[in-house]
Amino acid sequence: MTTAQIVSKVWNFCNILRDAGVSYGDYLEQLTFLIFLKMADEYAKPPHNRDLGIPPEYTWQSLKAKRGDQLEAHYTKLLRELGKKKGMLGKIFTKAQNKIQEPAMLSRVIEMIDNEAWVSMSADVKGDIYEGLLEKNADDTKSGAGQYFTPRALTKAMVECLRPEPGKTIADPACGTGGFFLAAYDFIHENYKLNESQTQFLKHETFYGNEIVSSTYRLCLMNLFLHEISEIDKDPTISLSDALVQPPTQHFDFVLANPPFGKKSSMTFSKEEKEQGEDLVYNRPDFDATTSNKQLNFVQHIRTMLKPTGKAAMIVPDNVLFEGGAGETVRKSLLQKTNLHTILRLPTGIFYKSGLKANVIFFDNKPESEAPQTKEVWYYDFRTNVHFTLRKNPLKHRDLQDFVNCYNSKYRSKHQSAWSSKKSDRRWRKFTYEELVARDKTSLDIFWLRDESLYDLDNPPEPDVLVAEIIENLEAGLNSFREILNGLGCEDVQ
Repeated sequence: MTTAQIVSKVWNFCNILRDAGVSYGDYLEQLTFLIFLKMADEYAKPPHNRDLGIPPEYTWQSLKAKRGDQLEAHYTKLLRELGKKKGMLGKIFTKAQNKIQEPAMLSRVIEMIDNEAWVSMSADVKGDIYEGLLEKNADDTKSGAGQYFTPRALTKAMVECLRPEPGKTIADPACGTGGFFLAAYDFIHENYKLNESQTQFLKHETFYGNEIVSSTYRLCLMNLFLHEISEIDKDPTISLSDALVQPPTQHFDFVLANPPFGKKSSMTFSKEEKEQGEDLVYNRPDFDATTSNKQLNFVQHIRTMLKPTGKAAMIVPDNVLFEGGAGETVRKSLLQKTNLHTILRLPTGIFYKSGLKANVIFFDNKPESEAPQTKEVWYYDFRTNVHFTLRKNPLKHRDLQDFVNCYNSKYRSKHQSAWSSKKSDRRWRKFTYEELVARDKTSLDIFWLRDESLYDLDNPPEPDVLVAEIIENLEAGLNSFREILNGLGCEDVQ
């Protein structure tokens, strides 16, 4: 059975469960628990013969032996007891609850998972299966899961720009389901011939991250585990915690991130998670500005995470480029203390949450100096006259290839001359430090291309593109209005 067929088989059963009141997210979470148990059972048998610390009364075989109400009661108790264990086992099952309370349906899911030999599958196959399920879950707009799912074409392009190397550390302080880690893992495998020491370092000591939402955290752990990053019986290097609370205790060679947008999260939190996550003013001595703006806090935090020669690429909303007050302070500090060398202006229609106008900023850490470390900033306008929709015209990796070529040619050339092509001649432009600091509030919100759709009345965009742009603009306006209300201390408007 192919990867696509397995994904289809596993996901189609969700339609049956949804009729019984089980959401996409709940189903994916239950699959995580059950696939983990099935793999643990396979590891306990020859030729692996590994003791993973699962008590005999809570193994996969114990689940298969139960039926009816006994199965439902046993599964509920199993989840609770395994959440008390140490290592990845306990992390996966932390706060786990049974969301498939119809015994007959639970039994069918167990049977479906039992029919596949998960350990013997290659990491590519089982990883692709889980990634496929995560993407389908993100596509369910009602769940809000798309907010932590960065388009994989974009994560791959960002990694291709930073070009991580073997033996280097990579971090993401808001790692979601681990998309940046997987893209970096694939890049290193595809571009380097690793020796045994490098292979072990890549698996156990390369990736570090934080995720504040417990359900997303367990999905990340499972995603990495299925891709054979980390071990089933070792403590994970991903932490269930708020990265912004305190200065970093470890510094990294590379940071890739897509921090959550908005001053308050629109995702559903438990009471405990609200207590952890909604006090968004961080009085950090290593920050240049104290603010409730979550994205500005992440920009400051990521700078502090870098080693002296570290490199970062992070996705930020437009307001980070133009907001006054703390925003201006953070931008000036970034230009002064790092080499903020590249900004990619992203198009709308590529994220699962509509109305997001975002950018990727790339900066390299530098030693402290009185002179500004940024000399010039290269912009790539990938927004003007660029139209994507999630359904009919989703973003693909090849769409970003010209930008990746521009970025890498700039740093490979002794003279830092830009990549030359008809497309990039128009979209790729340099601005000096002096030009940027002379702008009002040191705004980095710069465009120079003309929006052709406003002038070419004889050849307007397709109706679905126009509708999508109208929706995007309305959503962007609503998001800005919510930000203003939040800044005035009003309750968050959903």
